[in-house]
Amino acid sequence: MLILILGLVLFLGTHAFSMARAKRAEAIGQLGEKRFKLAYTLASLAGLVLIAYGFHQYRASGYIAVWDPPVWTRHLAVLLNLFAFIALASTYLPGHIRARAKHPMLLAVKIWATAHLLANGDLGSILLFGSFLAWAVAARISAKRRALTAGQVAAQHGGEAARPSGYRNDILAVVIGVAVWFVFGRYLHYPVIGVYAWPGMA
Repeated sequence: MLILILGLVLFLGTHAFSMARAKRAEAIGQLGEKRFKLAYTLASLAGLVLIAYGFHQYRASGYIAVWDPPVWTRHLAVLLNLFAFIALASTYLPGHIRARAKHPMLLAVKIWATAHLLANGDLGSILLFGSFLAWAVAARISAKRRALTAGQVAAQHGGEAARPSGYRNDILAVVIGVAVWFVFGRYLHYPVIGVYAWPGMA
Protein backbone atom coordinates (compact mmCIF):
# COMPACT_ATOMS: atom_id res chain seq x y z
CA MET A 1 0.00 0.00 0.00
CA LEU A 2 2.88 2.36 0.79
CA ILE A 3 4.31 2.05 -2.72
CA LEU A 4 0.88 2.81 -4.19
CA ILE A 5 0.59 5.91 -2.02
CA LEU A 6 4.08 7.07 -3.00
CA GLY A 7 3.22 6.60 -6.67
CA LEU A 8 0.01 8.60 -6.31
CA VAL A 9 1.82 11.40 -4.50
CA LEU A 10 4.53 11.54 -7.17
CA PHE A 11 2.26 11.29 -10.22
CA LEU A 12 -0.64 13.45 -9.05
CA GLY A 13 1.67 15.81 -7.17
CA THR A 14 3.61 16.42 -10.37
CA HIS A 15 0.40 17.20 -12.25
CA ALA A 16 -0.94 19.31 -9.39
CA PHE A 17 2.25 21.38 -9.52
CA SER A 18 1.26 22.47 -13.03
CA MET A 19 -1.84 24.12 -11.58
CA ALA A 20 0.38 26.46 -9.53
CA ARG A 21 1.25 28.64 -12.49
CA ALA A 22 3.54 31.03 -10.61
CA LYS A 23 5.61 28.17 -9.16
CA ARG A 24 5.62 26.43 -12.53
CA ALA A 25 6.88 29.56 -14.29
CA GLU A 26 9.54 29.99 -11.61
CA ALA A 27 10.71 26.40 -12.06
CA ILE A 28 10.86 26.81 -15.83
CA GLY A 29 12.85 30.00 -15.37
CA GLN A 30 15.37 28.21 -13.17
CA LEU A 31 15.65 24.95 -15.12
CA GLY A 32 14.75 26.01 -18.63
CA GLU A 33 11.71 24.71 -20.50
CA LYS A 34 13.36 21.59 -21.92
CA ARG A 35 14.79 20.46 -18.57
CA PHE A 36 11.52 21.19 -16.83
CA LYS A 37 9.55 19.12 -19.35
CA LEU A 38 12.07 16.28 -19.06
CA ALA A 39 11.88 16.30 -15.26
CA TYR A 40 8.09 16.50 -15.42
CA THR A 41 7.90 13.54 -17.81
CA LEU A 42 10.33 11.40 -15.81
CA ALA A 43 8.54 12.13 -12.53
CA SER A 44 5.17 11.29 -14.11
CA LEU A 45 6.46 8.02 -15.56
CA ALA A 46 8.07 7.07 -12.26
CA GLY A 47 4.79 7.79 -10.50
CA LEU A 48 2.87 5.61 -12.95
CA VAL A 49 5.32 2.74 -12.48
CA LEU A 50 5.01 2.98 -8.71
CA ILE A 51 1.21 3.12 -8.94
CA ALA A 52 1.07 0.04 -11.16
CA TYR A 53 3.57 -1.90 -9.05
CA GLY A 54 2.06 -0.77 -5.76
CA PHE A 55 -1.47 -1.69 -6.78
CA HIS A 56 -0.27 -5.07 -8.04
CA GLN A 57 1.45 -5.72 -4.72
CA TYR A 58 -1.66 -4.64 -2.84
CA ARG A 59 -3.88 -7.04 -4.78
CA ALA A 60 -1.38 -9.87 -4.40
CA SER A 61 -1.43 -9.44 -0.62
CA GLY A 62 -5.23 -9.53 -0.49
CA TYR A 63 -7.95 -6.93 -0.85
CA ILE A 64 -8.99 -4.86 2.15
CA ALA A 65 -12.79 -4.75 1.92
CA VAL A 66 -14.58 -1.55 2.88
CA TRP A 67 -17.98 -2.20 1.34
CA ASP A 68 -19.53 -4.75 -1.01
CA PRO A 69 -20.80 -3.13 -4.22
CA PRO A 70 -23.91 -4.74 -5.74
CA VAL A 71 -23.47 -6.56 -9.05
CA TRP A 72 -25.31 -3.90 -11.05
CA THR A 73 -22.52 -1.39 -10.34
CA ARG A 74 -20.19 -3.46 -12.52
CA HIS A 75 -22.63 -3.18 -15.43
CA LEU A 76 -22.92 0.55 -14.82
CA ALA A 77 -19.12 0.89 -14.70
CA VAL A 78 -18.80 -0.78 -18.11
CA LEU A 79 -21.34 1.65 -19.58
CA LEU A 80 -19.75 4.71 -17.96
CA ASN A 81 -16.35 3.75 -19.30
CA LEU A 82 -17.79 3.81 -22.82
CA PHE A 83 -18.42 7.54 -22.38
CA ALA A 84 -14.95 7.94 -20.86
CA PHE A 85 -13.32 6.44 -23.97
CA ILE A 86 -15.40 8.64 -26.27
CA ALA A 87 -14.46 11.73 -24.27
CA LEU A 88 -10.79 10.72 -24.36
CA ALA A 89 -10.89 10.22 -28.14
CA SER A 90 -12.51 13.65 -28.60
CA THR A 91 -9.51 15.24 -26.87
CA TYR A 92 -7.52 14.69 -30.06
CA LEU A 93 -10.40 15.31 -32.48
CA PRO A 94 -11.66 18.92 -32.27
CA GLY A 95 -15.42 18.90 -32.66
CA HIS A 96 -18.72 19.49 -30.94
CA ILE A 97 -18.04 16.84 -28.29
CA ARG A 98 -14.74 18.43 -27.29
CA ALA A 99 -16.26 21.91 -27.32
CA ARG A 100 -19.17 20.83 -25.13
CA ALA A 101 -16.96 18.80 -22.76
CA LYS A 102 -14.59 21.81 -22.45
CA HIS A 103 -11.80 19.65 -21.03
CA PRO A 104 -12.55 16.16 -22.38
CA MET A 105 -9.46 14.46 -20.96
CA LEU A 106 -10.31 15.60 -17.46
CA LEU A 107 -13.92 14.57 -18.07
CA ALA A 108 -12.71 11.13 -19.17
CA VAL A 109 -10.64 10.76 -15.99
CA LYS A 110 -13.60 11.79 -13.82
CA ILE A 111 -15.95 9.31 -15.51
CA TRP A 112 -13.35 6.52 -15.42
CA ALA A 113 -12.55 7.10 -11.75
CA THR A 114 -16.22 7.36 -10.74
CA ALA A 115 -17.06 4.16 -12.61
CA HIS A 116 -14.32 2.23 -10.83
CA LEU A 117 -15.26 3.67 -7.45
CA LEU A 118 -18.82 2.43 -7.96
CA ALA A 119 -17.71 -1.09 -8.89
CA ASN A 120 -14.90 -1.57 -6.37
CA GLY A 121 -15.36 -1.43 -2.62
CA ASP A 122 -11.85 -2.24 -1.40
CA LEU A 123 -9.49 0.24 0.26
CA GLY A 124 -6.83 0.19 -2.44
CA SER A 125 -9.31 0.92 -5.22
CA ILE A 126 -10.95 3.69 -3.22
CA LEU A 127 -7.53 5.24 -2.63
CA LEU A 128 -6.44 4.87 -6.26
CA PHE A 129 -9.57 5.98 -8.09
CA GLY A 130 -10.61 8.47 -5.42
CA SER A 131 -7.25 10.23 -5.75
CA PHE A 132 -7.57 10.49 -9.52
CA LEU A 133 -11.13 11.78 -9.21
CA ALA A 134 -10.10 14.42 -6.68
CA TRP A 135 -7.21 15.53 -8.90
CA ALA A 136 -9.40 15.75 -12.02
CA VAL A 137 -11.99 17.85 -10.19
CA ALA A 138 -9.29 20.17 -8.80
CA ALA A 139 -7.64 20.46 -12.23
CA ARG A 140 -10.98 21.35 -13.85
CA ILE A 141 -11.65 24.05 -11.26
CA SER A 142 -8.13 25.41 -11.72
CA ALA A 143 -8.51 25.51 -15.51
CA LYS A 144 -11.82 27.34 -15.23
CA ARG A 145 -10.34 29.94 -12.88
CA ARG A 146 -7.39 30.52 -15.22
CA ALA A 147 -9.74 31.02 -18.15
CA LEU A 148 -11.88 33.46 -16.20
CA THR A 149 -8.84 35.39 -15.01
CA ALA A 150 -7.46 35.63 -18.52
CA GLY A 151 -10.82 36.66 -19.92
CA GLN A 152 -10.86 33.75 -22.36
CA VAL A 153 -14.10 32.07 -21.37
CA ALA A 154 -15.38 31.60 -24.92
CA ALA A 155 -12.15 30.20 -26.31
CA GLN A 156 -11.31 27.95 -23.34
CA HIS A 157 -14.79 26.67 -22.57
CA GLY A 158 -16.24 25.79 -25.93
CA GLY A 159 -18.08 28.95 -27.01
CA GLU A 160 -19.81 29.07 -30.36
CA ALA A 161 -16.65 30.36 -32.06
CA ALA A 162 -14.84 27.20 -31.04
CA ARG A 163 -17.43 24.89 -32.57
CA PRO A 164 -16.74 23.47 -36.06
CA SER A 165 -19.49 23.40 -38.63
CA GLY A 166 -19.32 19.68 -39.36
CA TYR A 167 -19.57 16.48 -37.35
CA ARG A 168 -16.80 14.42 -38.96
CA ASN A 169 -14.51 14.52 -35.91
CA ASP A 170 -17.40 13.81 -33.57
CA ILE A 171 -18.30 10.69 -35.54
CA LEU A 172 -14.66 9.62 -35.52
CA ALA A 173 -14.44 10.20 -31.75
CA VAL A 174 -17.50 8.02 -31.17
CA VAL A 175 -16.33 5.24 -33.51
CA ILE A 176 -12.79 5.20 -32.13
CA GLY A 177 -14.02 5.46 -28.54
CA VAL A 178 -16.47 2.58 -28.93
CA ALA A 179 -13.89 0.41 -30.71
CA VAL A 180 -11.15 0.95 -28.11
CA TRP A 181 -13.67 0.55 -25.26
CA PHE A 182 -14.83 -2.81 -26.64
CA VAL A 183 -11.38 -4.21 -27.44
CA PHE A 184 -9.81 -3.10 -24.17
CA GLY A 185 -12.75 -4.02 -21.95
CA ARG A 186 -13.45 -7.34 -23.61
CA TYR A 187 -9.98 -8.62 -24.46
CA LEU A 188 -7.20 -6.53 -22.88
CA HIS A 189 -8.39 -5.53 -19.42
CA TYR A 190 -7.62 -8.89 -17.84
CA PRO A 191 -4.20 -9.45 -19.49
CA VAL A 192 -3.10 -5.88 -18.72
CA ILE A 193 -4.84 -5.17 -15.40
CA GLY A 194 -5.41 -8.69 -14.09
CA VAL A 195 -9.14 -8.23 -13.52
CA TYR A 196 -12.06 -9.05 -15.82
CA ALA A 197 -13.87 -5.84 -16.68
CA TRP A 198 -17.10 -7.23 -18.10
CA PRO A 199 -19.48 -9.05 -15.76
CA GLY A 200 -19.83 -12.75 -16.46
CA MET A 201 -16.36 -13.19 -17.99
CA ALA A 202 -14.63 -14.50 -14.87
